[in-house]
Amino acid sequence: MKPAAVLLDMDGTLVDTEPYWIATEYAIAERFGATWSEAQAMELVGNALVESARLIKVGMGLPHEPEEIVEMLLDGVVERVEREVPWRPGARELLSDLVEQGVPCALVTMSYARFVGPILEQLPEGTFKVIVTGDMVRNGKPHPEPYLTAAAALGVAAEDTVAVEDSNTGARSAEAAGCTVLVIENHVPVAPGERRIFRDTLEGMTYADLAAL
Repeated sequence: MKPAAVLLDMDGTLVDTEPYWIATEYAIAERFGATWSEAQAMELVGNALVESARLIKVGMGLPHEPEEIVEMLLDGVVERVEREVPWRPGARELLSDLVEQGVPCALVTMSYARFVGPILEQLPEGTFKVIVTGDMVRNGKPHPEPYLTAAAALGVAAEDTVAVEDSNTGARSAEAAGCTVLVIENHVPVAPGERRIFRDTLEGMTYADLAAL
């Protein structure tokens, strides 16, 4: 059995943009005279943006609405990613192999479309047949909706796909949708799970390796 499609997270999985988000969080805290910690930052990894914004609002004691905080976050990370996209080892090579093998791919990210754009510009057109962003779904990760939405748009059952994730929140989302989940840990440890398979890196990984999962 080969996977009918591959569904890939973005932040922390394909690109190591988590430091960009964290740097932006600290910049917001400094701007408003608030405090922030590494532990608080790690709690946000993989979350839907509006949920992260709610935690920032409480953690920093900001008067702004979560939607306003989301825009502050996006302003900071978009500026950074437009200067440099920090690709994870093996990410672009795996995507190229999937395209060459004719495997349908979906990007499933809780980032919003305006942040995803500069990253997609560095990939060949058509790398992803479907793109699901955080501003397209009602329920973000860890809810299964993002992965169910991607699978449905590709015309496949989530149970027949492999999802690639780096966080507990993302792994929970993909697992709840029924995907087999390849976990490449990055900034946060990920707990074991029934449908989770762990590897150290995407470097050297091909479609044949994903099919063997």
